[in-house]
Order: sequence, then structure tokens, then C-alpha cells
Amino acid sequence: MKKSVKSASLRRQNRNRFFSLAFFLGPFLLAFVIFTVLPVLVSILVSLTNFNMLEFPDFVGLENYMRLFLNDTLFPTAVQNTLILAAITGPGGYILCFAFAWLINEIPPKPRSVMTLLFYAPALSGGLDIVWSLLFSNDKYGYINAWLMEFGLINEPILWTIDTDVMWPVCIIILLWSSIGTSFLTFIAGLQTVDKSLYEAGAVDGIKNRWQELYFITLPQMRGQLLFGAVLAITGAFSVGSTIFGSPTQDYTLYTLSLHLNDYGGARYEMGYACAIAMVMFVMTYVANQAIRFIIGRIGK
Repeated sequence: MKKSVKSASLRRQNRNRFFSLAFFLGPFLLAFVIFTVLPVLVSILVSLTNFNMLEFPDFVGLENYMRLFLNDTLFPTAVQNTLILAAITGPGGYILCFAFAWLINEIPPKPRSVMTLLFYAPALSGGLDIVWSLLFSNDKYGYINAWLMEFGLINEPILWTIDTDVMWPVCIIILLWSSIGTSFLTFIAGLQTVDKSLYEAGAVDGIKNRWQELYFITLPQMRGQLLFGAVLAITGAFSVGSTIFGSPTQDYTLYTLSLHLNDYGGARYEMGYACAIAMVMFVMTYVANQAIRFIIGRIGK
């Protein structure tokens, strides 16, 4: 009799826990399934079809992927450019965000608020492309060309968005500056939540300088924020678009997978082929995220 009463009470508690979890997590899980899981599954299915958005999709199997890897002459260029930009701007922007957050966290609260706003301003600037277009305009009225000509450093305007010799550094500068946004705020918040008593305990255990404090105490206590910032950095790095250069760029110098996807999906309406490109980007992003998750998990060990 007592066992049956206990088992019934246990079942009732488990049922109450389930309903509580469903109540609090249900809306998030529903939104996650509708806006994340279903689009990925639909993209996989559509990538196996020939679909022009006007007629019913025709199943073609792996034909889109074979065409992408074997016959698309621009695909290797797009992959190469995407990987190079991701390798530079992803880690670069991530490190810049954390470095600025770490430095700003060391100053008093009131100046810290002002500096945080200044560094977060790029994420708030909806017309950021307009600002960079004014700075790197190809004529003598562009601010940078005007300054360089005024100081006698150049005799004629530099074609920042056309000359293939300068497009890469200009693009990298813009992307690095634009990357200081949500991740920066996340790192600031994470640094504020680190328990200060851990530093005292670390000093007792033999930690001697700020670098050791950073690696053995600060970073391990911020794994959640570090992972969130890494996901944002990787997603942004692999989805680099036209910035201020337009699409396609001169001689396809800055042609990326994102531009390749927009070309077939937004201009040609070859949605099956565009979904195949999207799946390649998805796999690349997933692999990079798993690698970063492993690296962050090893910090402080």
C-alpha cells in the first residue's frame, strides 16, 4: 500500500515537472522548430529538386550538388574567398571584441558606460554602409581620398571599391569594425559576472599575473558568453555579403558564397540550386562551430 502511494506521488511530481517544463520551454521550442529546424529540413528537400518558384518542384536527386562541385566555375572562387574572409574576420573580430571588452571592464563604471556605447555604436548604425561609402568613395570627394590628396600622399583618387589591389584590405577593415557589436556587449556582461573572490583564491593557489588570471579564471567562468560570441562571429564570417562593393565585385575578387547564393536564389530564382549552396554553407558553419566549441571547452584545463 505504501509503495503504491509513493509511486503515485512520484508520478504526480514527474507529471507536474513535465507540465512546468512544457509551459516555460514550449514557446521557445515551438519557435525553434518553426524558424530553425523546419527551414533546414525544407532546404534539404528543396536542394534535391529543380524549383523555379512558379512550377511544382521536380525531384532531381543529387544533380544540384554534382553541378555545384563539378560544373560551377565560380563555386571554388566563392569558397576560397569565403574561407579567407572567415579565417581573418571571424577570429579577428572575436579577439577584438573580447580585447576591447576586457580593457573597458577595467575602467570605472561611469566612463565604462560611455566607452561601451561608443564601441557598440557600429551595431546601432543602420546606415553603416553609407558611412563607409562616403569614406571610401572612388572620387576626390571621398573623405579618405580628399585627406590623402590634401597631404600630398596621392595625386589622383584611389578606386577603393574597383581596384583589386586595395579591395581586400578595405573589406577586412570594414568587416572587423562592423563585427564589434552584440558579442562585445556579451563579453562585457560576462566579465561583470565573474566572482571577484576567485581571483583571491587563485592568488593563494599560485596564479602570479593577469594573463594567468585571464586563462585559468576569467575565461573558464565565461564559457557560455564565449561560445555565444563565437557562434555570432562564425555565422557573420561565413555570411559575408557585398558590404559597399556591390555584387558581383570587380573580377569576382570578393565573390563569396553568400553572394553566390543571392545570385541564384534572388536573381535567377533557381531555388533548388540555391538551397544546395545554402546546405554547403550550413555544413561549413556547423563544422566551424563544433571546432570552436571543442577549443572553448579546453580553456583553463
